Amino acid sequence: MLNPEKVKIGIAPIAWTEDDMPEMGAENSFLQTISEIALSGYVGTEIGCQFPHNPDILNTEFKRRGLSAITGWISTYILEQPMWWNERAFIDHMNFLKAIGATVINTSDQSYSIQHKWDTPFVDKKVLNDDEFEKLAKGLDHLGKIAYDSGMHIVYHHHMTTTVQKTGEIDHLMALTDPKYVNLIFDTGHLTLSGEDPVEILKKHHSRIKHVHLKDVRPAVMKECYEKKLSFLRSIPKGVFATPGDPDGCVDFPTIFKLLDEYNYEGWLVVEAEQDPAVHNPLDNAFMGRKYVKDHTGL
Repeated sequence: MLNPEKVKIGIAPIAWTEDDMPEMGAENSFLQTISEIALSGYVGTEIGCQFPHNPDILNTEFKRRGLSAITGWISTYILEQPMWWNERAFIDHMNFLKAIGATVINTSDQSYSIQHKWDTPFVDKKVLNDDEFEKLAKGLDHLGKIAYDSGMHIVYHHHMTTTVQKTGEIDHLMALTDPKYVNLIFDTGHLTLSGEDPVEILKKHHSRIKHVHLKDVRPAVMKECYEKKLSFLRSIPKGVFATPGDPDGCVDFPTIFKLLDEYNYEGWLVVEAEQDPAVHNPLDNAFMGRKYVKDHTGL
């Protein structure tokens, strides 16, 4: 079983309000969301789009509910914007996270991303050439050193529709970056939707995995999304992602938990599934995900 002294269970608030489409779940307030997160047994939350960016408010409300701040997403644009621009935004975000007690910086480069293009099929993403990969890696190492020197660390989020999505792209980025400065989020949902094998990625890159997103995929919906050439944004309301424990999911979580234990993983396990909260009640799903993780890990 995973070590309860080294592994904590958190959740992402994206099930309450969808970060990429905040109109989906706009009725779910910050206070309702974090109250339901605490009620369903989690000890940490990532930062969502409905959350205020005032550290005093966050620290006060989290403390009332026994929650820790885990991390918050930042989009970099290393291939599209000058480094001073990326550095300024990164430092602001890093300092915000540090002020609320987080040490992990969830980083994803959105250069040339089609993540927010409503009618562009997610299969039409850009593939980087070697020079672009070198520039991306060098920029991430630079930002990662800034974080390291401040007692923080980057975990890179491989993500659908971005330039680091597929197995070979993850391999390339890990080979080019310094593990002292850049490590990896292991997101089971994005790997599965991309057609990759999460178990193989875990085996290959376990030494670089410092943060875990537990997200399931409904294979029947995934098949429809590919056949209809849907965009990432159109795939989410269809229900392509699911919470661990959902009977329609297909991710091999028992094997993943077993390997994380064997590799002595330390850090957060974050239950996550962006779904329409009007269809998939976020509190019900939070309870389901929490029970599933406990049943399979003892945590």
